[in-house]
Parts: sequence; structure tokens; C-alpha cells
Amino acid sequence: MSARFSCILLLPAGFRPRDILAFHKRDAQEVAERVGADRLEKGMLWDGRPACLCIHFGAAQATAELAIDGDAAAAGEERFETMVRRMLGLGQGVEDFEARYRDHPGLGPVLARQAGLRVPVTATPFEALTWAITGQQISVRAAVSLRRKLILATGVRHSGGLMCYPEPGRVGALAEDELRGAGFSAAKARTLLTVSQLAAEDRLPLEAWCQTLPVVLPVDEIRDRLLEVRGIGPWTVNYMLLRGFGWLDGSLHGDVAVRRGIQTLLASPDRIGENLAKEWLAEFSPWRALVAAHLWAAQSSTAY
Repeated sequence: MSARFSCILLLPAGFRPRDILAFHKRDAQEVAERVGADRLEKGMLWDGRPACLCIHFGAAQATAELAIDGDAAAAGEERFETMVRRMLGLGQGVEDFEARYRDHPGLGPVLARQAGLRVPVTATPFEALTWAITGQQISVRAAVSLRRKLILATGVRHSGGLMCYPEPGRVGALAEDELRGAGFSAAKARTLLTVSQLAAEDRLPLEAWCQTLPVVLPVDEIRDRLLEVRGIGPWTVNYMLLRGFGWLDGSLHGDVAVRRGIQTLLASPDRIGENLAKEWLAEFSPWRALVAAHLWAAQSSTAY
């Protein structure tokens, strides 16, 4: 028995599918995602069942389909479309941001080169949180390797062949030694297990928070809950809010690549410290994280 959801989404003028595809193409081994010139396939879990998400980009629209191994409630169709909209950044309001800062002396030329840039968002906030923890203070390449090993360690495969990114209960059920064997440090392993168990028990209600979008997101509550977890600091929280919910106002001044991007814009011979980066980004609220995404994109074609 299997179930399928589908939807067709109109894309705004200037939409950049290459940004979405690049984000999901980080792992060249294609364990959980396959990316073509205009197509993404992604293994994931839908209400605990293995599923494969396929998004095909056309000239002015995206066609999305979710193939689920097993039955699924018909009410999930609306939730599926909402998830795809969030993943594609269709509610991010980048046009207003670009109109406001197109003449900015430092950022304006970057926006002109990267017009239409949106931040790709993960399928679930849990995926974003675990990715943020995994990527703390290591290179993107190393983080991708650890992410792959985490997916393989939980061992859920869709009938189409792709491995599925795990849900909290499956990660929380792993032993610390299993995560250490996959290459995670003791500190990261413990943090991953803690947040997974909290999310599985709904003491970290990631999906409930997600359902409050696009009307409101309880950012202060999310930040307070996450900062209570040992091993999670401001960078992890703000990156997770960006990648998990599409919240564009997190100050990523602690990010090395962001500070390097600011140094380039300011033509500074000296490295930019966190305090100066925080002050510089403050001007762009409520789009500070979107500015960070532009700084990342200006430095690399590989999605961070």
C-alpha cells in the first residue's frame, strides 16, 4: 500500500531553482538526495513512514510529489504543500528586501548580482537543528560526511532506493557509542541525543512551532528552549531558525564566512570580529540572516 500527495506551485519572476538544488546537492554520494538539472528527489519520513519527495522545476512553476510507503491521512495534502512552499522560500519577501537596499553602498552591488536569492529551507525543523549541531566549528565538507553517516546509522530506506532523513525518535534511540563510531565528537553526540529525545517527547515542539507559520513564530521561546541544551549557542539557534523555519532576522555575526564577507565589502585589511559584525548586521534587521545568505553566496557556489 502506498499514498501520494502532489501540488503545483507558481514561481515568482526571477526565482532561482539552482539555489534550492545546490543546497540539496551537498552530498556527492547521493545517499538521501538525488539532484538533476531541474529536479530534486529527497528521502524523508512522513509521519514515521518512508517517503520520497520529488520537486521538478519548470519555467514558471514547480511540481511536487510525495510518494509514501504506506497509507497516509488525506488531510496531509495541505500540510505537504505548506512544507514545499517553506522549502522553496516562497514566503520570504525577498523583493521588499532588495528594493530597500538596492542602493546600499556595500550590499547593493551584491544584491544586483544575486537578485532573487532565497534561503533554501529543510523539510523539517528537526533536520535543520541536527544539521546546525553537526556543522558546528567544522567545514561544510566534514559536516556533510557526518550527516551522511547519521542517515545511514538510522537505516531507513524508501522503496525507491533513497535513504530517509530520520525523525527525532530514531536518532534519540541511537547509543552515544554509535554516534561516536560515525565520527561525532562526544559533545556533539550528547547534544544530538538530547535534542532528539526532547523533540520525540514533544518537550521541544518543533513541528508545533512550524504550524504557527506564516502568521507568527515564537522566536524568543524557541531560543530560550534551545539555549537550555548544553552544546547549543546563539549561532546554532539562529542558523536553525533560518534553515528550519525560514526566519530571516537571526544575527549570524559569529559565522566565520559571514565575517569574511563583511570584511570584503568593507575592504578592510583586518579581520572582522564578532562585535563589529553584529553592529554592521544590525542595520539590516529584520533581514539579517538573509544578508548572511547573500554573503555566503558571494563567496561560494556551494550552499552552506
